[in-house]
Amino acid sequence: MTLKNRQLATHNSQDMDGVLVIDKPEGITSFGVVKMVKGALKAKKVGHAGTLDPFATGVLPLLINKATKIASDLLDKDKEYSATMKLGIETDTQDLTGKVVYKSPEVAFERGEIESVFKGFIGKIKQTPPAFSAIKYQGIPLYKWTRRGKKIPRKCRMVEVYSLKVKALDLPYVTFEIVCSKGTYIRTLCTDIGRLLGCGAHLTRLRRLRCGRFTLEHAISLKEVRPLSEANLLGDRLISIEEALRSEEHRAESVEACSDNSLL
Repeated sequence: MTLKNRQLATHNSQDMDGVLVIDKPEGITSFGVVKMVKGALKAKKVGHAGTLDPFATGVLPLLINKATKIASDLLDKDKEYSATMKLGIETDTQDLTGKVVYKSPEVAFERGEIESVFKGFIGKIKQTPPAFSAIKYQGIPLYKWTRRGKKIPRKCRMVEVYSLKVKALDLPYVTFEIVCSKGTYIRTLCTDIGRLLGCGAHLTRLRRLRCGRFTLEHAISLKEVRPLSEANLLGDRLISIEEALRSEEHRAESVEACSDNSLL
């Protein structure tokens, strides 16, 4: 593990500062993870760098105590996901938790047809955030307005997809991997792809493989937090603030170098 700050075992977890990467399980909100870890560590402050929906799993960087001050530095980073969408059905939430709003009588595509549509979504694209999202309007999340039956205008915004590849095809399911910018909604991408194919689609599985520099390699399960904390071993998995920022700077330099080389 390259990103790690070994702290003295005698350190009390409530006094620790740094980034703890959790492999978020399915069925819990990102805020729920924050609450559980804060309680287990008896930490003064805990935040997270990038929300995951309750059904989604994977890399969720938690910012412990003073590390909450670098949230803005870590939030504006690219993300990598493995995902599966189901063709032929569109839902109001754009994922498997919603109500069906459209169903296609037939789903029959060759892999080449789907890959061709995927190519059209690589680069800078416009997205309209989902009605069921945490984006706030007048201080209230959109999903709360939507549940109240209120239709709130949603502005398109520019996001960027750096890579989008079909990994497996088992119709009506398409599994793919994507590297994208901050603010990209994978479920919205699935809906847009489904509409372009003319059959509708929704997201059925989402696993975050990377958030900025942090990967699954750096993560521990939520179940491990309390035992490691009680055994004074959590410091071995905590990434210092300095190391987290240094790693992000190194990554930015690497990406810039790759971009320059691509012009040669």
